[in-house]
Amino acid sequence: MTNLFNKLFSLYEGQEDKNKTLQNVKDNISFTGANLWVLACAIIVASVGLNINSTAVVIGAMLISPLMGPIVGSGFALGIYDFALLKRSLRNLLNATFVGLSFSTLYFYISPFKEAQSELLARTSPNIYDVLIAFFGGLVGVIAVTRTEKGNPIAGVAIATALMPPLCTAGYGLATGHFIYFFGSLFLYCINCVFICIATYIIVKFLKYPAKQIGIKHEKRVKYGITTLTFLMLLPSAYFAYSLYNQQKFKESVNAFIDKEFNAKGNTLIYKRTNYNSDPKTIELAFLSRHFTGNEIKTLNDDLKTYGVANTKLIIRQDSAFNIQNIKNDILNEVKGSDTIINQKDIEIRLLKDKIASNSFDNKEILKEVSTLFPDITAISLANHDFYTSKDSSFTTTILFYESPKELSDDDKVKFENWIRQRLSIKNLEIYKK
Repeated sequence: MTNLFNKLFSLYEGQEDKNKTLQNVKDNISFTGANLWVLACAIIVASVGLNINSTAVVIGAMLISPLMGPIVGSGFALGIYDFALLKRSLRNLLNATFVGLSFSTLYFYISPFKEAQSELLARTSPNIYDVLIAFFGGLVGVIAVTRTEKGNPIAGVAIATALMPPLCTAGYGLATGHFIYFFGSLFLYCINCVFICIATYIIVKFLKYPAKQIGIKHEKRVKYGITTLTFLMLLPSAYFAYSLYNQQKFKESVNAFIDKEFNAKGNTLIYKRTNYNSDPKTIELAFLSRHFTGNEIKTLNDDLKTYGVANTKLIIRQDSAFNIQNIKNDILNEVKGSDTIINQKDIEIRLLKDKIASNSFDNKEILKEVSTLFPDITAISLANHDFYTSKDSSFTTTILFYESPKELSDDDKVKFENWIRQRLSIKNLEIYKK
């Protein structure tokens, strides 16, 4: 049974000659001539893919990227204690990183589209899962490098470990001044490089590649260095993973709260926005017709704790026209029972109708004009809302909801807001995408 197990999982069968493998690794380290051109083109392709949010284009860039060469070379150099090869690998990796960062920064600087898409944002918050992907992807990659028949794993490793996208995202951060994106994506890039290198080192030692004689003291120094570097990468990654877990848990708890307290009771939710990073965290909701009193909102805020949602404020956006309509209905009911005050009630109803008219807009007509100027907008809803403060004062704000199959650019958002203000002659305006 032991022999069968060893045969099934042996890495020695199908192994390429060690000297030939080492030579191939050395040949793929350099970034000059064709390799440099390929890297520059791959960076531009990946940047375009991130810019237009195209997964297929990003994957294509990862497949043509030659960045794996110096990283695998560094792992081999550490495994055989060839410090000259290590210096050469690190120098080429540094050059490749500088070239990649320069080209991506230049592209995003001159690109007219500066909005961060989902493909780009996915590379700004590394966590422990990225460590696992880099390590096990690196294992697959170096095993393939040491085989006589290389097969398809190299391409898969290039896609899984994703060296290009975080480097391009770092360029985006530099070009747009989003330094949180820059440091987050650069950290992800470092995670990939380090753990691919560590995986390579482990396989090289496991396959017993002939190492140079450097003495026990220097061998320990290499092992201590690798261990220290591993912990330096693991600790912040674990923290980011824990933060991601808490954020996901918050979303699930909020959804459970909304389902049980609102949806299950027949309330139609038309707007929801949560902010996990504010202090306190906030949940903003709006409903089609349901009106909540101050006591009800306070009770709902207290109930949040029972769903595991702590340090969070519930805000319910309510249309002030709701109260006006209720008053109007009450007056009409009174009119039916008393003929002596009909004239007075008619006057009050007319005044209330005028007030309702002042709180509403001809959404249909405005949509026609908006569609001409901003074709991406497919629906809008405008209404005035009165907000009352604890100091017995109030102010009116116009709220606009719009629907669009894709996000408006930053320039279009500014133009849209300015046009609405000018068209309706209003000052206080808040715009939300539904």
